Formats: sequence, structure tokens, C-alpha cells
Amino acid sequence: MGFFEKLKNGLKKTKNALLAPIEDLFASFSQLDDDFYEELGDVLISADVGVAVTEEIVDELRTRVKAEKIKEPSEARALLINIIKEMVGDGEPLKLDTTPSVVLVIGVNGVGKTTSIGKIALSLKNEGKKVMLCAADTFRAAAIDQLEVWSQRAGVPMIKQSEGSDPAAVVFDAISAAKKQNVDVLIIDTAGRLHNKTNLINELAKINRIIDRELSGCSKETLIVLDAVTGQNAVVQASEFKKAAEITGIVLTKLDGTAKGGIVIAIKKVLGIPVKYVGVGEGADDLQRFDGNDFVDALFKE
Repeated sequence: MGFFEKLKNGLKKTKNALLAPIEDLFASFSQLDDDFYEELGDVLISADVGVAVTEEIVDELRTRVKAEKIKEPSEARALLINIIKEMVGDGEPLKLDTTPSVVLVIGVNGVGKTTSIGKIALSLKNEGKKVMLCAADTFRAAAIDQLEVWSQRAGVPMIKQSEGSDPAAVVFDAISAAKKQNVDVLIIDTAGRLHNKTNLINELAKINRIIDRELSGCSKETLIVLDAVTGQNAVVQASEFKKAAEITGIVLTKLDGTAKGGIVIAIKKVLGIPVKYVGVGEGADDLQRFDGNDFVDALFKE
């Protein structure tokens, strides 16, 4: 199955929640009046696009409809899709220009962080990159073991210490090993304690200091993993983490498990952070590089 078909299958729940009501809306209204726009807003909010972003979409549609003198609802459909595409953006690849480059992965427990790391490692390895994992989530029971399972599955080495070790010390060891082994990408798993804990902020700052000191000038991505099923709460989580780390990208997991995939539209607009990967299934290759055009087309094309 190709990427686009996987994406379409993974977005079935959101597609059913969004596409059918929108098609009904455009078919049942004979004019673009206030009732039409109000109902369109309700449909978007139900897919977890969010109130503020929904208002922006609806207002922009009104403006363009007026500017282009469109009268028929069917003609406004293409305008709506283009507005959403512009809001979502194209998607950006990971910036991995140095050897080694670093990918620091953050996020609360239970969002699929460890699984996402394993899938990203496998994807990068399949692209021909030499990848290493670092088990710096040393406080959660079994976190190291879970990451080790993925390191074996992906066929990439992993640097670890015992449970309860200083995460920054593990990162230091991993950076030393990555330099010696000429690794292309070092992926660092971090503790997923609740986002309102001061010690998490301090720990991330310490890890970043180690990276900046030992790999000065390296390409560094800080990815936050969010669970799409939690909807708007994912935006709240990311907003809190932004206070602790300079986030460069979002990994949005479990899109196949929710009818609220409209969160993708909201998250880029609200946070100003690009979505870089989306999870659309359980398989090892079901974490896909995000493409905004493909995402919107998968939602709105039959």
C-alpha cells in the first residue's frame, strides 16, 4: 500500500466525521448565507479544529467568497480546501545536516513516544543513515527495556545505563559513542513526566547544555510527541513544553484512532510548530513523514 492510501485509511474516522457533513452542507444549502457559515463552523469544531482556528477559516472563506463573487456553495468547496491547505502548510523534513545530528524527543508518558522513536530510527536507517538511540528516560520503569526492544527491531545500537541514572550522563556517553562510531543521527529519549513539573524543565535544560557543549553547532531537532486522540489537550501539552524547550517539530500519533484529526489543522496554526510525522497505524512503517497537501487531500477526496 502506498503512502497516500495508508494516509487515507489511517484518517478514515476523521474523514467520516468531517467529509460527510461537509458534503451534506454544500449539497443542502442553495446560498452562502449566515446559516451556511454557522453550520460549517460546527462541523469543523466537531473534528477538533478548535474554536479560534475554525473562526479564522470561516472568516477567510467569507472574505474570499465575496472577493471572487462566488454565489454557489459548490464553488466555495475548493476555496475551503485551499484555505485549510495554506493553514496546515507543506510539512518540513528533519534538518539533519551534521554528523552526528541530534533528535531530542519529548512528551508525556502514554503518547507513543518510545514507539515513535523506534519507527523514526527505522525510517532513517532505511534511508541509509547510521542511527543510534540514547535511553535518557531513566526514571520510568521499563522505559529502557521498551527502547531496547525497538533498537533491536530497527537494528540500531543503543546507549543506556541502569534505571535511575542521571539522564545527562547517559546523553554524554551516547554523544561520545556517536562521535567514535561516526553516527549520522543520535536519537535521545527523555523522561515523559507531566509537563507541569519543574524537574522536567531543569532536566531538559541540563541535557541541552551537554549537547551544546559536546556537539557545538550540530543540527538539533527537538520533537514533541502528542496523542491525536486527546484532541485540544495535545495543544495545551505542547504549549507547556514550549516553555521548557525550543520545539522544532511535532510527531502526532494515533490519528487512525480518532475522529478528531482536525487537530492537525489547529496545531500548526496555534503553536507555529510544523507537524513532521503522523502516526496512521500500528505497523513499523505507519509513522509517516507529514505532507500537508496529502493530508488535506486524504480528508476531502473521495
